[in-house]
Amino acid sequence: MSAASPFLEPAVPSDGLPVPRRYWAIAAIVLAIAMSVLDSTIVNVALPSIARSLGATAAASIWVINAYQLAILVMLLPLASLGEVVGYRRVSLTGLALFTLASLGCARAPDLLTLSVARVIQGLGAAGVMSVAPALVRFTYPQRDLGRAVGINAFVVATSAALGPTLASAVLAVTGWRWLFGINVPLGVITLLIAVRALPESDRSRRPVDYTGTALYAGAFGLALSGLQSLAHDAATPLALLEIGCGCALGWLLVRHQLPRAAPLLPFDLLRNRVFSLSIATSVCSFVAQMSALVALPFEIQRLGHSAVETGLYMTPWPLALAVAAPIAGRLADRQAAGMLGGLGLLTLAVGLVLLAFLPPGASSGGFVWRMALCGLGFGFFQAPNNRAIMASAPRQRSGAAGGMLGAARLLGQSLGAAFVAILFRVWGAAGSNFALDLAALLALAGALVSLVRLTAQTRESTA
Repeated sequence: MSAASPFLEPAVPSDGLPVPRRYWAIAAIVLAIAMSVLDSTIVNVALPSIARSLGATAAASIWVINAYQLAILVMLLPLASLGEVVGYRRVSLTGLALFTLASLGCARAPDLLTLSVARVIQGLGAAGVMSVAPALVRFTYPQRDLGRAVGINAFVVATSAALGPTLASAVLAVTGWRWLFGINVPLGVITLLIAVRALPESDRSRRPVDYTGTALYAGAFGLALSGLQSLAHDAATPLALLEIGCGCALGWLLVRHQLPRAAPLLPFDLLRNRVFSLSIATSVCSFVAQMSALVALPFEIQRLGHSAVETGLYMTPWPLALAVAAPIAGRLADRQAAGMLGGLGLLTLAVGLVLLAFLPPGASSGGFVWRMALCGLGFGFFQAPNNRAIMASAPRQRSGAAGGMLGAARLLGQSLGAAFVAILFRVWGAAGSNFALDLAALLALAGALVSLVRLTAQTRESTA
């Protein structure tokens, strides 16, 4: 083996990769995650330009966002389960290659239909990357540094999602919308070259792939979330209720199909672990709160009399504070209880959201800045410890299922948060943004309480 090549170690140590291969592996994981998460939000600002360029209506152009999000959500857990069978490395590499090729298709799409189909394929690739990223992190870093590694991953996910609109504005200021997708091609190729040489191998399960469970899962979540989003429109209410009803029926069939299985697609075996299930519940509550706030805040800030430019500036402290807090929280998570760190973080988020909800018209810029920063700090101190608790509470051979649930909880929470805000706007009009902040604060408080309950769960398990 040549000393000049950092990628040629043939075997994966039982407790992480050796340096420097570890750093190359985490770089590949981080780059792939950043591209996948950025493409969830980077297109929002460009929708009017896309609609004009392709001769589509504003309503139809929203499918550019929905197609990507739904593809990720419905395939996240199935691909995480597949990773346990064929290897996390293979799923990640295939997903990254598919994401890169689909990005080229998006950049060259001649019409909205082609763009939407390419976005579905791009979402499938992103699901492959996201579904196994936490498991790959677990095989990359030693157990003693797992919190630090998860903190890096949480930092990249959160800041990529928050900075998407800002980066999109910068790109659109100098070129057209097609480069929002085109830039993924060279970045994807570079990341793929690193990943092929650096990503670790993992243990594989001998169980067969559950195709029936995959179809039921995709149908249940796809229909239920599509129906919730449709409830925001008066004319679509009957169809929305039908979609939700069919989604619930498929969900019932999914549970019946999955319960008897030893390693189910929906990991009931992991959910029987109280620390794991409480961590997932905390994650869902927190991401519903976060997305509700991030969707409502631009409307609320402008309702209070501020311009669109001021809105962007006022929201910037949230991701900046989160970027500071996440790595610190990741290091603390290796030594302190996730229940306490997560509970205090979400309590801080709840306080920040309440303070934002009660801001009067004409409030100073300083009033927005420190309240936004408080929210970002609170969320940053919650996310990394919570993610570490999810991964550490699962057996090593079920890392794929644990990572899939981590990503599914985030996407489910974000989808529910956006749907709830749309419904509040339908019911209360412009004032819905203020009600959304109140709802977000209540959900953050609920998440804090659930997080603190983990302290008793951990105590019981340690004394059992």
